[in-house]
Amino acid sequence: MSRIFISGSSTGLGMMAADLLAAQDHEIVLHARNAARAEAARKELPQAKAVVVGDLETIEGAKDVAAQVNALGRFDAVMHNAAVGYREGHRLTADGLPHVFAINTLSAYILTALIRRPKRLVYLSSGMHHHAHANLDDILWKQRRWNGSTAYAESKLHDAMLAFAIARRWPGVFSNALEPGWVPTRMGGPGAPDDMSQAHLTQTWLVAGEDPKADVTGHYFYHLQRMEPNAEARDEALQDRLVAICAEISGIALEA
Repeated sequence: MSRIFISGSSTGLGMMAADLLAAQDHEIVLHARNAARAEAARKELPQAKAVVVGDLETIEGAKDVAAQVNALGRFDAVMHNAAVGYREGHRLTADGLPHVFAINTLSAYILTALIRRPKRLVYLSSGMHHHAHANLDDILWKQRRWNGSTAYAESKLHDAMLAFAIARRWPGVFSNALEPGWVPTRMGGPGAPDDMSQAHLTQTWLVAGEDPKADVTGHYFYHLQRMEPNAEARDEALQDRLVAICAEISGIALEA
C-alpha cells in the first residue's frame, strides 16, 4: 500500500485515478478547490483518507495546501494533476499573475518545493506541449496578445520541464511526466477523441509503485509507453531558468 496525494482530484482524471488507486488498496488523499467540491469528492470516494481544501491559483493558497498535506504525514507519491484548460480567457490572480500560469505551472512548482519529498512524483502534461515553446522571457504574458490555447500548451511544457528538472536534482526520487490524451472531461470538452478508459492508467501505474518497470525517472509517457517529449523539455538550461523564475515569483526555493 502506498500513501498518495493527488492535486485537483475532486472531479475528472484526478478522481478517476484516485478511484482506481483506492480500489487497489492504496491510501488516497484528495484535493479540492473549495468546500463544496470537497464535500462532493467525499461522497464520490468515501474511502479517501482525507480531502485537502485550497485554491492553487494564489501563492498563499498553494502554500496552505502543501502545509495541509505535510500535516498528514509523509507520502509515498504525489500526482500533480490540478490544471485549468486551453479555453481560458486572460485573468490575473490576486498575485497579479495569469491564472493559467499560476495554477498549471507555479502551483506545481510550489507543491513540489514544499511537500515533503516523496518517492514518486508524477506531472500531467498534454499532447499540446509538443508544439509549444517555453517562452520564459514572457512567461507572464506581458508582451504578447493573450491566447488561451498557447498559454495552456506552454504551461504543460513547463510541467514536463519541471518533472525532468526534479529528476536531475533529486536522484532518489522517481520523477516523470505524461500525457493522458485528449479525452472528453470537463476540461477536454465533449468532442475530445481519445479513449477515456485509458486516460488515467499511466499516472496510476507510475505513482502506485507496484511494477518495477515504473521505477524510472526523467521520462515522458503516453498510454503506458515511453514517448519523446518536446525537445525544449529536455533542455537543462531552460529547466534551470524555469525553476529560477518560479522561485523568484513565489519566494520559495527548491531544495537541492
